[in-house]
Amino acid sequence: MTSKQRAYLKGIAMKTEPVMQIGKATLTPEVTKSVEEVLEARELVKLHVLKNCAADLREMAQVLAERTQSEVVQIIGRMIVLYRESATKKRIELPEASGKKRA
Repeated sequence: MTSKQRAYLKGIAMKTEPVMQIGKATLTPEVTKSVEEVLEARELVKLHVLKNCAADLREMAQVLAERTQSEVVQIIGRMIVLYRESATKKRIELPEASGKKRA
């Protein structure tokens, strides 16, 4: 993912509300399954990690990304934003990956 694509996704994420919360139980199989379902439906998911969650935020985001075959877009405060292109419901059109300018 290019920095331009990441910036585009961050802009979308700023306008969306978190759809899930991760609490004390951290990353259970149920949470992972729910995140996968949301990623398939929306492609971009914003998660709020509650204060009672003792796990490291960056490590948790990386593990969740690996389990769901997604990419970590950003971690800001106690929010994690993940992106994965949907196989069936393509909703987000990313900017071109090449660095070439259009004429």
